[in-house]
Amino acid sequence: MAGTYDTGRQQTFTFTLERGRCRESQRSIIPSTTLKLCWVTLPGPECKFSAGTSVICCSWITASLARMAQVFVYGTLKRGQPNHQVMLDGTNGSSAFQGRGRTVEPYPLVIAGQHNIPHLLNLPGRGHCVAGEIYAVDDQMLQFLDEFEGCPDMYQRTLVRIEVLEWEGERSAPEETPAADRIVQCFVYSTATYLPEWVHLPYHDSYDSQGEHGLRYNPRENR
Repeated sequence: MAGTYDTGRQQTFTFTLERGRCRESQRSIIPSTTLKLCWVTLPGPECKFSAGTSVICCSWITASLARMAQVFVYGTLKRGQPNHQVMLDGTNGSSAFQGRGRTVEPYPLVIAGQHNIPHLLNLPGRGHCVAGEIYAVDDQMLQFLDEFEGCPDMYQRTLVRIEVLEWEGERSAPEETPAADRIVQCFVYSTATYLPEWVHLPYHDSYDSQGEHGLRYNPRENR
């Protein structure tokens, strides 16, 4: 059984109901009690529906996957890190955690500057394969992140190949290859505009502001 739900924001959410499960856009199968799409942020009550019906009751859905881009974050935007809250703020746009991954190629990840900011130097082939998180973001969030990251002066947004380590949610169909171990193209905020001495700083394979390196990130509000 299939149907559509008009979100009221010039978007139509298309769904199919199969064996008591809801499948959207052939991408995510969710248990029938609660519709939780891994790529959609739900600021209001979650979408709920009943198996055997074609009705979905939603407060509203903030984004459509068709307009989502994948972004790989490796520093202060990750869960548990100082700037993660901007990924959750609906006024910045829509974002949704999709899984964990690491760069296919090694890159130098350094902590640099007077505020101890993590930087991924755009020097593929040096350093380590860097771990981080994959998010689906809408155009508004992508524009916000460009401004937040000082793109293109401080960081530059480029496409980088990311190996998926863990994926949130199930496969969209039994015959599909699992998301884990796949290679996906994601936007990454790396930098080619770094000071020459940064190349000689210690390289990290993952970032934690409270890590053993002892270089605590200085939040923007304290500068």
